[in-house]
Amino acid sequence: QVQLVESGGGLVQAGGSLRLSCAASGRTFSSYAMAWFRQAPGKERQFVAGISWSGGTTYYADSVKGRFTISRNNAKNTVYLQMNSLKPEDTAVYYCAARSGDIRTLQVEYNYWGQGTQVTVSS
Repeated sequence: QVQLVESGGGLVQAGGSLRLSCAASGRTFSSYAMAWFRQAPGKERQFVAGISWSGGTTYYADSVKGRFTISRNNAKNTVYLQMNSLKPEDTAVYYCAARSGDIRTLQVEYNYWGQGTQVTVSS
């Protein structure tokens, strides 16, 4: 139904910035919230940031608050994650996710997932 494709990951030094993009295609619905999750090797997938597609509401994990910004471009069916002041602890595979309804922080609440994009932050 809905395909999500992440891009923009890569290798960056601590203190640097990256912008991730998530492009949605296929069948879409007007009330989808979007979110970014990340998963480091051997760890559980964790919520990073979420945005209500139509409502303009955002929510961030405490670990990224003030450093990351989630935004949207509904005309392009794309959500972004601007990551500034990156730290080695931000190293993970970053996943885009979508669900009908409000922002949620549990991965089981999301219906659609991208394939992930690797972000590596070196010291």
